[in-house]
Amino acid sequence: MPVAVLYSRALSGMQAPLVTVETHIANGLPSFTIVGLADTEVKESKDRVRAALQNAHFKIPAQRITVNLAPADLPKESGRFDLPIALGILAATGQIPADRLDQYEWAGELALTGELRPIKGALAMAYYAAQSGLTLVLPQQNAAEAALVRPAKILAAQTLLQICAHLHGQTALPQCSHSGTLEQSTRESQYADLDEVKGQAHAKRALEIAAAGFHNLLMVGPPGTGKSMLATRFPGILPAMSEDEALESATIQSVGYGHFDITKWQQRPFRAPHHTASGIALVGGGSHPRPGEISLALHGVLFLDELTEFQRKDLEVLREPLESGKITISRAARQTEFPARFLLIAAMNPCPCGYLGHPSGKCHCTPDQISRYRGKISGPLLDRIDIQIEVPAIPQEEILRQRPSGEKSSTIRKRVETAYQRQLDRQGKPNGRLSGKEMDRFCAVDEACENLLKQAINRLNLSARAYHRILTLARTIADLAGTDAINHQHIAEAIQYRRLDKST
Repeated sequence: MPVAVLYSRALSGMQAPLVTVETHIANGLPSFTIVGLADTEVKESKDRVRAALQNAHFKIPAQRITVNLAPADLPKESGRFDLPIALGILAATGQIPADRLDQYEWAGELALTGELRPIKGALAMAYYAAQSGLTLVLPQQNAAEAALVRPAKILAAQTLLQICAHLHGQTALPQCSHSGTLEQSTRESQYADLDEVKGQAHAKRALEIAAAGFHNLLMVGPPGTGKSMLATRFPGILPAMSEDEALESATIQSVGYGHFDITKWQQRPFRAPHHTASGIALVGGGSHPRPGEISLALHGVLFLDELTEFQRKDLEVLREPLESGKITISRAARQTEFPARFLLIAAMNPCPCGYLGHPSGKCHCTPDQISRYRGKISGPLLDRIDIQIEVPAIPQEEILRQRPSGEKSSTIRKRVETAYQRQLDRQGKPNGRLSGKEMDRFCAVDEACENLLKQAINRLNLSARAYHRILTLARTIADLAGTDAINHQHIAEAIQYRRLDKST
């Protein structure tokens, strides 16, 4: 059989398009050529494949070997095509049976000894392989994460010889099954508890509302008031991920990191990039586009500490994904789209020295300095942050208190999950993601509430977007209270979470 045909998959963003690996053996001077828009890693595959076949004691034909990766206009990268190329050579030379090859999709990098090394993007490949109905053969290290895709049929292999024994019908490769989810007790132990934060009852209430309705939040306060502690404990009160959300989050991490840690299955990611991170690091990019921090935080939390220390142009790239929940990376050759549905938690000081409003009176910043400092955060970006609160200095008596004064995260999370479920039952999504038409339907208010909103618009000079944010906040506050209608108290509390509108 001079031509062998096998199937594999490339990576394009979060998609894994099918690649047909055609291997042709022809008479002529010995050569090994790989065509089909292959990058350097793929072209180097011929040396790895040759050494792996020799060390596994297979015969390499002294003929002209041509490997075509189709379609020819789809870029191919990484070493995942080593395995199908090696099997194609063996099938084309009759060293393994070729009648079963079309029942599988193959992916794996070969070591020179014939062992299989892990690849990146195994979850995305498993998802699309499941749709095609074919069995996916992967390196042992990738099999467990790929098996998270429940319909997928995954076979795990450690060496090229194991795969050949499977094709000969001698020893079947083991099939991997779904590993299940973490126990609730394990999930709870991943995060520190909110009751460790002394005082700050107002901030904790804001975090509860943010978690229940998936609202973005900004904390402004002097150093040492607990802003970072509050943020790092925030994931512990978020509602549990659905299996679809967990799979999408795991897939983006598999694409970004090269693998997914299955011990973090159904844990909401928490990303906290340093303020020196560039715009490309935040949104993603590269010649072969990879996800950035906003995509790696998918269905989880993106925490930006010292918000004003980020470059303004880098922060502005967050505006579109905050609104649309996705980011499109355009390059000359192609365009890639990544999901970017995340919760933004940000923290900043109130002034350049950080002590504006502190009881110590340390601050000597001028109004002009304070204005320039806060001006680093643009109005359109602030508009997209639903909750903006001040986190004041903690009173001395609260600091000296020995026992925790607040509720435990588990108690708060129960209320959050109840309110979140109300939103899913009513509209199928959290309040923080309602569209304009959906707000008209689910956030209707009476005349008293309308009058209060009009006063807020006039006094705070609210934009239309800020007005809508207040409505969705009030809807979440009502859900936490267990009421169907938004009342005057809910609107009043929601307005209190737009403190920076008043200062500007």
